[in-house]
Formats: sequence, structure tokens, C-alpha cells
Amino acid sequence: MNTEKTYATNLDQKDNLKDFRKEFYTSNGRIYFDGNSLGLLSKRAEQAVDDAVNAWKKYAIDGWTEGEHPWFYLSEKLGSMTAPLVGAKKDEVIVTGSTTTNMHQLVASFYKPNNKKTKILADELNFPSDIYALKSQLKLKGYDPDEHLIQVKSSNGNTLETEDIIKAMADDVALIVLPGVLYRSGQILDMERLTQEAHKRNIIIGFDLCHSIGAIPHQLSEWDVDFAFWCTYKHLNAGPGSVAGLYVNQKHFGNEPGLAGWFSSAKEKQFDMEHTLTPANDAGAYQIGTPHLLSAAPLLGSLEMFNEAGIKQIRQKSLELTNYLMELIDSELSDYNFTVANPADEVTRGGHVFLEHKEAARICKALKADGVVPDFRTPNGIRLAPVALYNTFEEVWETVHILKQIMKEERYKRYENKRGVIA
Repeated sequence: MNTEKTYATNLDQKDNLKDFRKEFYTSNGRIYFDGNSLGLLSKRAEQAVDDAVNAWKKYAIDGWTEGEHPWFYLSEKLGSMTAPLVGAKKDEVIVTGSTTTNMHQLVASFYKPNNKKTKILADELNFPSDIYALKSQLKLKGYDPDEHLIQVKSSNGNTLETEDIIKAMADDVALIVLPGVLYRSGQILDMERLTQEAHKRNIIIGFDLCHSIGAIPHQLSEWDVDFAFWCTYKHLNAGPGSVAGLYVNQKHFGNEPGLAGWFSSAKEKQFDMEHTLTPANDAGAYQIGTPHLLSAAPLLGSLEMFNEAGIKQIRQKSLELTNYLMELIDSELSDYNFTVANPADEVTRGGHVFLEHKEAARICKALKADGVVPDFRTPNGIRLAPVALYNTFEEVWETVHILKQIMKEERYKRYENKRGVIA
């Protein structure tokens, strides 16, 4: 293992994606390793917002049908641009709503309990919002979440075993909702196999891709996944509160959505103003309300870059960055009681490294004071996400050596070992 800084510099010089860093607003003296919480602003995303505002200024109401990106079709256009990142057909993807709103829509549409199948299968490591939504959907159907929500247990508190999930696919399970990548440990679940096993048992299955879209390739259509949903402000760099997205397998087209709204309509029928919905015959049927144009606009710029770079190249650099980070942690921080709690292998490791340490909260504060932006996760987790489009190998080297000095000099002891209002 070469631990010299010149080695990192050489890796950066050979990087095929290095020019994309110039597209983003990075800060001198600050290393941003929190892109799996909120991605950085790019100049193209900024320009796309300016263009949307100018279209409003120029066209007013006619912006719905005129201009470079007519608003009436923007959600479909962005869905088409997103489709390659999830391995879907363009009409299977729509950009709409928020993560949890889309999850509510999809569960309301696909959770159809009967006398035998009434339970929903999830896991105990999922992001809380997903569990809140599943519990509320069960209550709306008149079921007690304590009895009808099954959460697969983790043997180590960080990862899930595929076989444990499959064993939980009992005859009384009507729906499965799982993360594509676990938000803490970054473990990639075997979405293809889990889908196959669910369908063998006549169970509908969907995935939360918030921590996987833009970081790893997917093949949702090929895997025959029933549905998926995601945010766009993490790896997709579309900004805080940016419009989310969803995927519905084309085999489900033609069904009425569980939560209908005006934008669920077929485009050619929407302005007939009928009180009987004619749903769109594509993923657009799962929209509810009017698109949030100014919050969707950044995706036009961001997705353009993803399509230029290619998700396979992005994934390859991401793996190289996290491999390098873990190697440096092993060689430089072995005396300081850190545990690398993310999967080490490249098949199941997502886009970030997850460190555990009993002083994690105060270590994160010390890192931030020294110009490194990490992410703390209760109770003892530090997430470090070197992002392929704008982070460098030299930043990885710098981060590990800053962390080493913090630990060596015990500078973390200046801070309280508890999270802030926002971790």
C-alpha cells in the first residue's frame, strides 16, 4: 500500500472523470464528503434554474407548452433522462413528488391485502421515514403495524443477510419494501435475487433507491422489479428539497393509482376536466399534483452530466475512491479503535465508507472544524462519501491524515460527544 501523497496526485491525473469537478462549486480549504446527504451545486444545475425562471418571465402561462422545456412534459422528460441510471424504459420513470410522498403513492397502489396476505415485509435498518410510511399505510387499511409489519433483523446492526430476508417471505406477506443501499453501512442488497424470490411467492416488491441512484448501476426492468422510488438531492446533486422520482414496471401500466390526482391523467384527457380519471398509460399515472418546476429544473443540468459521464464510469471511480479510503484507514488509523462497518467487497459496497467509533459525534465536529465535512449517524457512526464527479484521491489522502492528527492530539475532546440538531 503506497501511502505517499504523490500516489494520490498521480491517481487524480489519470482520472477520466476529473474534468467534471470543474462543473461544481467546491470550496478552497474544505473537503466535502457528505454528498450522500446533499450533493454539491453544479454550474449546469444553477443555469437550469435560471433558465426556468426566465421561461416563467418570458412565457408566463404559455410556458406550459412553449420554450425549450415545456412544463407540461417536464416530468416525463426528466424521467426519460433518469431511466438509464436505474436500468428502466423511459416511460417507466417519472420525476415527481418527494421520496415519502411517492412511497405512500406506490404502497397505496400495490399493497392490496386479502384474507391470506395482509403483511408488509421491511427491515430494521431502513431509514425511519420509510417505516413511518409503511405503518401509516397499514393503519389506513385497518391493520395493527405491530402485527402486520415484519422487519427483518440484522445480526450485527449494520448489514442484512439475503437468506434472512428470503426466509421472511412467508405466505401471509403481500408486499415487500426494502432499501437498495442501506443508508448507514452502505450495503447493497441483492435486488435481482430478492425480486426473483418474491415473485416465486407471488409477492409484489419495491425498493427505496435514495442511497443507490447515481452511485451504482441498476437494471430494474431486467430484474422485473415492481416499483422503486428515490430522492434527487444526494448523489444526483439536484439541490435541497429537489423533486424526487419513481419507477413502475410496465407490466403494471393501465392500473389506476392508489392516490389519484389531476396529473395522474393521460395527457390528452387531462384538460377535458372530466370527474372520472383516465390514468396515464405509463409511470405518469403515479403523479398526483402539479410538478414543482423550479425544484425540478436543477435535474436538467445534473442529469446531463450523468449521461455524459456514464453510470458505469461513475461506479468504477467510486469503488476506487472508497477502496483507497479504506486502505488508508487501515494503514494510518489502526491505533485509534476505528471499525470499518461497511462491506469491504465491491459487490455489496455502495458509495460511502462507514466508520464506527465510540467518540464519533465529537470526531465529526473536530473534522468539520478542520475543513472536512463528514456525516454523523447515531449512535457511533461516521459516514464518509467521496463522490466520483467532484471529489479527488488527494482529498481522500488529506482526510485520513487530518483524522489521524485529530486522534493523535485528541482534539476531538474539545467537543461534546452528542449530535447537533441536524447530524
